[in-house]
Amino acid sequence: MVELKNVDVHYKDGGKHGVDALHDVNIRINDGEFVFIVGNSGAGKSTMLKLLTREILPTNGRVFVNGYNLSKMKNKKVPYFRRSLGMIFQDFRLIPDMTVYDNVAFVLRVTDRSNKYIRQRVPYVLNLFKLADKAKFKPTQLSGGEQQRVAIARAFACDPKLIIADEPTGNIDPALSYEIVELLKDINRCGTTVLMVTHEHDLVQYFGGRIINLSNGSVVFDNYIGGDEEYMEGEDEGK
Repeated sequence: MVELKNVDVHYKDGGKHGVDALHDVNIRINDGEFVFIVGNSGAGKSTMLKLLTREILPTNGRVFVNGYNLSKMKNKKVPYFRRSLGMIFQDFRLIPDMTVYDNVAFVLRVTDRSNKYIRQRVPYVLNLFKLADKAKFKPTQLSGGEQQRVAIARAFACDPKLIIADEPTGNIDPALSYEIVELLKDINRCGTTVLMVTHEHDLVQYFGGRIINLSNGSVVFDNYIGGDEEYMEGEDEGK
């Protein structure tokens, strides 16, 4: 579960008043949900992600993620908390001199998984994401869409409770964006909570679901919408 209760984040900018990045934000996301987080540049999306990964603390209010009260968490516990998260970034953040196999295995090694587990888990994950034939490739030998699939596979490898995807379609061919979201949807169907930050309104409109819209640091919309995908599936069933 993810919950923000009466959260404010105030940044000091050297002036008298500073900047309110988030103001009185109240959000509850239950386990197993898929949520799009949208908003213009400067709306507060990045600040919210920093709260959820415990990079920053709220000025006021409380933040709960995966059963942890981040507002009261001691610094020494932060690395253990982050092991319950899977992170996906716009710029992939793959290790360039490692193969696809080793990029996925890396996150398991740093979380002290056994060699036996890694030898079983990595091939399973690569096969699941249709990357088995790319196992020995380096990131530079892959397309942008393939690199993002590796990044998603890496995030999934540790079987996280929550995956946070920060603009995961921002650096790939627009035609592949739908495929990337479908992969995240597949992960979500397995029970993993997925939060996806995006500025691509066409994707949001197509897939629908729960949408949280931030504007000037406040939640201005938090509701469910029907997507074009759902409509087209209904059309197909009616034929």
